[in-house]
Amino acid sequence: MAILEQIKDPKDLRLLKREVLPQLAKEVRQRILDSVSKKGGHLGSSLGATELTIALHYVFNTPVDKIVWDTGHQTYGHKLLTGRQEKFDSMRQLNGLSGFLKRDESPYDAFGAGHASTAISAALGMAVARDQQKEDNRVVAVVSDGCITGGMSFEAMQNAGHIGTDLLVVLNDNEMFISNRVGALGSFLTKLLTGGLAKKLEQEVEKFLKRIQFYGAGLLRVAKRMRVLLFPGMLFEELGFAYFGPVDGHDVGRLVEILENIKTLKGPILLHIITKKGKGYEFAEQDPITWHGPGKFDVASGTMIKSTVVTPPAYQKVFGNALVKLAKQDPRIACITAAMPEGTGTDVFRKEIPNRFYDVGLAEQHAVTFAAGMACEGLRPVCAIYSTFLQRAYDQMEHDVGLQKLPVVFCLDRGGLVGEDGPTHHGVFDFAYTRMIPNFTVMAPMDENELQHMLKTALSLNMASVIRYPRGPGEGVPLDSDFRILPIGRGVVLKPGSEVYLLGIGAMVHPCLKAAALIEKEGIPCGVVNMRFVKPIDTLLLHQLLQQTRNFVTVEDHVLPGGFGSAVMEAMEGTDARIHRIGIPDRFIDHGPQMILRDMVGLSPEKIAQSTLQFLRGKAPQPQEAQSAR
Repeated sequence: MAILEQIKDPKDLRLLKREVLPQLAKEVRQRILDSVSKKGGHLGSSLGATELTIALHYVFNTPVDKIVWDTGHQTYGHKLLTGRQEKFDSMRQLNGLSGFLKRDESPYDAFGAGHASTAISAALGMAVARDQQKEDNRVVAVVSDGCITGGMSFEAMQNAGHIGTDLLVVLNDNEMFISNRVGALGSFLTKLLTGGLAKKLEQEVEKFLKRIQFYGAGLLRVAKRMRVLLFPGMLFEELGFAYFGPVDGHDVGRLVEILENIKTLKGPILLHIITKKGKGYEFAEQDPITWHGPGKFDVASGTMIKSTVVTPPAYQKVFGNALVKLAKQDPRIACITAAMPEGTGTDVFRKEIPNRFYDVGLAEQHAVTFAAGMACEGLRPVCAIYSTFLQRAYDQMEHDVGLQKLPVVFCLDRGGLVGEDGPTHHGVFDFAYTRMIPNFTVMAPMDENELQHMLKTALSLNMASVIRYPRGPGEGVPLDSDFRILPIGRGVVLKPGSEVYLLGIGAMVHPCLKAAALIEKEGIPCGVVNMRFVKPIDTLLLHQLLQQTRNFVTVEDHVLPGGFGSAVMEAMEGTDARIHRIGIPDRFIDHGPQMILRDMVGLSPEKIAQSTLQFLRGKAPQPQEAQSAR
């Protein structure tokens, strides 16, 4: 019987002899490979964190001791060791396990995470709560090197150093950008330091130097900096952390030994480990970017299994190519993204025009104000950021861009329900949080061709603008080679009607056209409008259509509160218009295939038609609620 199969929870893991832990690591990796190869998902980070995951659950008494993971990309092994082996293949599937961490999925998921740089803040909060409640459990934050670049991580570390409570931060350095000092000397010194004797000696020296009048404080600072000559942890030491490392993150026996020693130390501790993203799978080790989140693939050959269904180019690809084309015509255009060049399609800009491409890392707030500074000096910056990630920079959008009337273009990728990544990545709040900011124009294309024209339009404006579009393939429409500037705040009637008009925005326009055909089979003349703009809304067109009918149905892949439908109701206030809104209910929607989720919340053509017919017949349309995964 395989070792992994014997582990129902971490208690079983802690009964194992240390000598078998390397074999367990091999089995965990193989299980992750087998599952992800068939279903897709995040691969490289979880493979790289395998030994660390085993060591943490082996040493700490989870779930009493808390392990807080950053983002969740590294936690597939964590799920396997915490009672979820039987459901593991349901990962990211409808009603299955989440691809990230969820507190309501397992008591071992101490804190939900899908966005970066949250672990240290959450862990510090748990540590302070422990202290106030007179408990004695341990709290560990696991942060990858990418997440440590986020400003929130440093804010939390500064606060942790000030408070001084017992907290362990494990820095999982999987790209070796902080240090490559891994070897016998580094491991030996770290083992020596974590054993306690050196730490006690350091404390005694500190006490002695503090007693020296006049020169003691200066000598203490020099002594600390002399220690840093051997260890690349000066920054962390200055933040109030005792730094240990770097150590080999794939030597599970040594990790267990070091963690056992660190458990007895007091105050904020940072353990720096070096791992290799994709460890144990040669193809992922050689190309960690491609294998960060692959689709289905053949494990033996490393060949991606492509769907036999021919799909149109993705919105992201069309956007990237259009931006490059426009930037070659206008030297003022610069491209900014926050650690997502491949995901946003801006990798092509990086390749074609590298001197005007800026990947700022996991720092959305900085990205926006950085763009604002560019705009102040006459550039035309384009920020390509996922919709849910840009939420983190709302204040900068309002204060640094909107208030100063700066022409920054925000391209919000992953607008609407994204699918398998679930509620942490569904971009369903952006209309609401952008349209309320003065000096902003907000638009959404009905297809990939209109996206090109909207990009051209946004870059022509002397004010901030937002273009919001979905994840995945476009509608398959022909792409114009010449881009044109669209009339601001003007919609387009795609199909006239006399009984009711479906007002669609963005990716919902094509479903509205299909829904109109179904409605007309019932003998009801149904028109369709591509509204294009959420702000400014086309009030003139709406009042013209009001001369034909009082019945309007708004359709959006966005939450109903504060969204596109709300903007239409505001524009029609004081008229006798009857307005029915179709959109996402006021709740978080779980993960699952994008089209299934749309149907579950009433955004498929069939559900749009059904709800519209109920509205016209005077029946109260039934609210659509996505089924909970649990």
